[in-house]
Amino acid sequence: MTQVASRGAARQKRHDRIRLRLSGDAGRPRLAVFRSLKHISAQVIDDASGKTLVAATSLEKSLRETGPKSAEAAAVGKLLAQRAKAAGVTKVVFDRAGYRYHGRIKSLADAAREAGLEF
Repeated sequence: MTQVASRGAARQKRHDRIRLRLSGDAGRPRLAVFRSLKHISAQVIDDASGKTLVAATSLEKSLRETGPKSAEAAAVGKLLAQRAKAAGVTKVVFDRAGYRYHGRIKSLADAAREAGLEF
């Protein structure tokens, strides 16, 4: 059995495997999440046209210093859902990008659902 060089490479392999089956289109775009050690960002992408419809990140001035990282992730999810609804998007496909559905990823998804996005 071969070993993967790093955790980042293992996550990238999982992400590639997930993306084989997961795709967003105009009717149901893809909500892609990226998580770094300090911040989290998410975007709603129409893969058919290759365009990002809306995006939100914890680096935005309005979302800075909201407390713990899970609270920041929830604020990003809520803001992203509000922007998506303003752009006319109500249904999305959730792309967790190889991250476990746990912690900040889960709090972002739950906040987006509460704000009106359908997964």
